[in-house]
Amino acid sequence: MTQVRMGFEAETIRVPIQSILPTRLVSQEVLQSVKYQAILASIRELGIVEPLAVHPEKRINGDAQHFILLDGHLRLEALKELGDQEVVCLVSTDDEGFTYNRQINRVSAIQEHKMILAAIKKGVPAERIAQVLNVNVDRTHERQHLLDGIAPEVVELLKDRMIGRQVFRVLRKMKPMRQIEAAEMMLSANRFTQSYVDMILVATRSEQLIDKKKTKHTEVTPEDIAHMELEMEKLHHDYQLVEETLGETMLVLVVAKGYISRLIRNEAI
Repeated sequence: MTQVRMGFEAETIRVPIQSILPTRLVSQEVLQSVKYQAILASIRELGIVEPLAVHPEKRINGDAQHFILLDGHLRLEALKELGDQEVVCLVSTDDEGFTYNRQINRVSAIQEHKMILAAIKKGVPAERIAQVLNVNVDRTHERQHLLDGIAPEVVELLKDRMIGRQVFRVLRKMKPMRQIEAAEMMLSANRFTQSYVDMILVATRSEQLIDKKKTKHTEVTPEDIAHMELEMEKLHHDYQLVEETLGETMLVLVVAKGYISRLIRNEAI
């Protein structure tokens, strides 16, 4: 039986900031951006909630071990500016910086929810959290209860996806098993908009809804249908693009595989 290799070590570790090697330079323009200032204010007030992702660099000539930073460049710069000496890190079992950073480059709604809960647990007032996130207090309370009524499996599936908060309001109308099915459909289609999840809601049987008395069809307006049709058009267009380029992509891969195989077999190289 093939053993599945874990992408990250089970336990986080504390790493000296001076031992972390960034894989890209953060420009002064980025350091002056609103996004960076929000991250800086968040870490100052709430601390680091999402650990940095690192990969241990191989030891050379017995030198002290360093760690290659896979994700968290802005957080690292903020920690340096705040004068921190260590940071909690997730240790990757593979140097997968490209794929990791391609998938995770902003704070998702679920990650933000976890940050708010962690801050409240530390005793940070809701008013202070609202100030850091640049929202009103009511929005902070709303984000605090973002995942109420959402199945844990759905949270795990969507934790790294950029999803609007209104999507969770729609998911909340479904029973847990239907929520999981909806999340899997969203992942398969790579669609995380409200109109797409509204379409899933319309296709949901009444016994899969929390409130069976509500007829889902009466809640759908012509504008909703128009949005759904637009989503389906986009999905169909994406499918056609993949279908059109599949043959060419397979040909390139086959040629590349043959070339690499010849290189490997060539003892002179």
